[in-house]
Amino acid sequence: MDYPKLRPVNVFPVQTSGQTMVCLQDPHNVSEKTLFLPPALYFIVSHFDGSHSILDIQAEYMRGSGQFLYREKVEEIIQQLDENLFLEGDRFQEALNQVEERFRKASMREALFAGKSYEPDPERLRAQLDGYFVGPQGPGPLGAPANQNGLQGLIAPHIDYQRGGFCYAHAHRELWERGASRTFVIFGTAHHPMEHPFCLTRKDFLTPLGRLEADQSLIDGIQSCCPYDLFGDESTHRSEHSIEFQCVFFRYLFPEPHPIKIVPILCGSFQEAIAKGVSPLEVEPIRQFVDALKKTLQAYPADVCYMASADLAHLGLQFGDPEGMGEYGLRVLEAEDQEMLGWVEGLDPEGFYRSIMKNQDRRRICGFPAIYTMLNVMEVRRGKLLKYGQAFTAETQSVVSFASLAFYR
Repeated sequence: MDYPKLRPVNVFPVQTSGQTMVCLQDPHNVSEKTLFLPPALYFIVSHFDGSHSILDIQAEYMRGSGQFLYREKVEEIIQQLDENLFLEGDRFQEALNQVEERFRKASMREALFAGKSYEPDPERLRAQLDGYFVGPQGPGPLGAPANQNGLQGLIAPHIDYQRGGFCYAHAHRELWERGASRTFVIFGTAHHPMEHPFCLTRKDFLTPLGRLEADQSLIDGIQSCCPYDLFGDESTHRSEHSIEFQCVFFRYLFPEPHPIKIVPILCGSFQEAIAKGVSPLEVEPIRQFVDALKKTLQAYPADVCYMASADLAHLGLQFGDPEGMGEYGLRVLEAEDQEMLGWVEGLDPEGFYRSIMKNQDRRRICGFPAIYTMLNVMEVRRGKLLKYGQAFTAETQSVVSFASLAFYR
């Protein structure tokens, strides 16, 4: 640990007890700890990059603060971060191997974010979700289902419920009123690197409101039509929230023992297409998967509903921009997002892609792969924007935008 290296973690400022602190969270959920560091301590930790020795860190601290930093203090910080699994090294690697082995052996994908991002108790969770429908920006309480079969697909956010729950409610109310399928093909967004652009899992998804069964026949059919291994990145499903958050709403709408089946698909980065300036369908692994999915679903005897779990832009200091977002920037962002979503409403995946490529994805549209893939698979006649929203964080002058859309035959 003479050259300590911080793992890739989520880092963002927070206000606690009137003080500005820097929060560290593990996006892989290997460590269940959340660390809050005062600015002086974060200055030290920010030099844990694997290239600074302890002596280098002492020198940087002296230059930055004019104060001497004892070696023992740096070693104490290193030890605490290592014990909490925030540093690269043998301790973290052993813990990672253990959690991935438990996931591999498990028959179900556990509700990892219950008690963290939403209520773990079923009754409190139902009350929490109720509030998103009847709240100020919600669509209103659920009415009687129309028993229509016109709905074919949806886009809903995957931002945390506290900031975007009302927008989830708009999509899921439309599902309740206009959907008839009980098999859901979910295009989740993978927030971590994967070897291939898509990955599947055969595991059922557990929620506090019940289990959702994975449709084994559909999943096996997709793999049989795809020339590469769609389970090589399966461990990514363990810590990814984008599919779990939709499953919670599905079980809220259709309580057990109502039979619901899902096909959980994580969509990785399409950066190769962006870097080359070509259509994603010109990237062979992407085209192969889209073809395999379409072929499998065309032979499937039952109706399916598609769901893209997708956020939109990520801008501001928190995401590495040199300047924060102000009121004018938020208005410009909304106009740009609305223009982009016009291509989605118009069922034009290549137009959607070109709108992102205009500035080389400057807005960091993280749901782009999920939305693009769904548009290429669905056979629908029209799309409709249901709700648009922005989650602005004043401390970091940063924003995440999101929307709910519906697609009909």
